[in-house]
Amino acid sequence: MLLTVEKLTKKFGVHTAVEQLDLNIKGNECVALLGPNGAGKTTTLQMLAGLLTPTSGNIRFGGKENIDRRFIGYLPQYPAFFSWMSAKEYLEFAGRLSQIPKKQLKEKIEEMLSFAGLEDAKNKKIGGFSGGMKQRLGLAQAMIHEPKLLILDEPVSALDPSGRRDVLEIMNELKKRMAILFSTHVLHDAEQVCDEIIMLKGGRMKWSGNLVDLRNIRGENRVILETKEEMGEWLRSKDYIAECSFSSPSLVELRLRNSDDRNHLLRDCMAKGFTITQFAENGRTLEDAYLELMEQ
Repeated sequence: MLLTVEKLTKKFGVHTAVEQLDLNIKGNECVALLGPNGAGKTTTLQMLAGLLTPTSGNIRFGGKENIDRRFIGYLPQYPAFFSWMSAKEYLEFAGRLSQIPKKQLKEKIEEMLSFAGLEDAKNKKIGGFSGGMKQRLGLAQAMIHEPKLLILDEPVSALDPSGRRDVLEIMNELKKRMAILFSTHVLHDAEQVCDEIIMLKGGRMKWSGNLVDLRNIRGENRVILETKEEMGEWLRSKDYIAECSFSSPSLVELRLRNSDDRNHLLRDCMAKGFTITQFAENGRTLEDAYLELMEQ
């Protein structure tokens, strides 16, 4: 296990920002930290990056309790740049801070500029960069020292659609080379790149697992039934129907108690003389499951 966190807690005075958090991250795994504003995402990431001292709890990186920052790359939600520097100068500055040997640094700078798509802009002043270019430069500085874990705080939240797409594509490439932990409140972004999801609410873990498991939360055996006739309250009397939500008298979304109950439903509809115009499985979206968990 690359990163193991046990009962991680952070208090600011009487306010508890993160409480008793447990999580594990494997090498080359991409994990999304999901939650609304104030859920404790940024505080968690800052503790894992070694920028905040936990009130209590344990963080083990590669089995060791002390965090070795040489193995961690970090990009804050609002990265600060020296606007008078060029992209090349900034990466040289970041490389020296990371103690990369001078002979290797020049080659690493060119590699990162190419990977981030900034080769043509390497000598331009950062002050003239777009938001997407700055975020790509921030990713380049976070990974110039080849970390084993890349921590990203809301990496695409402030970008336009083009910049968002570029950064997500870079993240998909990066996870082949290192583990990634990133926070977001944009569910679509998590779907694009992550393998696992950790959901926070009020500083506590609400749920963790993969995307398939999340979509299946109370989402199994859901069907959409539409008939030419009005079904009215007839369906509500069937004990094999767990939930029943009408969009119109002839269109309803159902959750059945068991997968075999599809056949029961079809037989009952035919016996009732209904003309079925639609009968289909209704898969859950990530947003459906997310909202359901957050409302609990």
